[in-house]
Amino acid sequence: MKASRKSKKVLITGGSRGIGAEAVREFAAEGSSVAFLYKSSSQKALELSKATGALNIKCNVASSPSVKAAMDVANEFFEDELDVLICNAGISDFGLFTDFDEDRWSNMIETNLNGVYRCIREVLPGMISRKKGSIIIVSSMWGQVGASCEVPYSTAKAGLIGLTKALAKEVGPSGIRVNCICPGLIDTDMNAEVSKEAQDVIIYDTPLSRIGKPADVVKVMKFLASDQSGFLTGQVIGVNGGLIM
Repeated sequence: MKASRKSKKVLITGGSRGIGAEAVREFAAEGSSVAFLYKSSSQKALELSKATGALNIKCNVASSPSVKAAMDVANEFFEDELDVLICNAGISDFGLFTDFDEDRWSNMIETNLNGVYRCIREVLPGMISRKKGSIIIVSSMWGQVGASCEVPYSTAKAGLIGLTKALAKEVGPSGIRVNCICPGLIDTDMNAEVSKEAQDVIIYDTPLSRIGKPADVVKVMKFLASDQSGFLTGQVIGVNGGLIM
């Protein structure tokens, strides 16, 4: 099966759950040809593919060989004409900084920061040759301001903000836009371990008085993927209800 030549071609990492799954549904619903990467949620990935027609590709973004193999499949599906890459895959890990050994630290950096590097590296040559493309990187509000007991996560997500700004300058002359979304607390599986008490504190401090929904983030993704944002690059957009300004 090949993607339609006329439709927008969108690849989403971390696409089987949460924000990524919502992005798969929304882009497929608007008529885009969609493929998504997933690490371990095989049943959810299969169900999402059946519901949307999107191609699911198993991939561990922390592994260069896995990313290379997955991107080969994606590039064949899209006939080397990928329009939009959404780097959404990520993991969380809570704990005191002094409790993180090198393996836990490295796992966070390899997945949340280097995983984005690996995926972009595989698709960028094609975008450069076609002189067009939109790369959307999902960071976090904790990449902007840091979070206690989430130092490795905050570090990796801050790195994505730097990557966004530097890469946007480098590839802008080739017609490629690179932007970053920094979600606040979003109602996803990854945030399910956040206690109700902690959520209540965040809601109290948030001007819009609620936590976010995956759709809140995906609406911004769709804007950044569209021609409506054609003069927007190197930007860091907070989707956090005003908690971080």
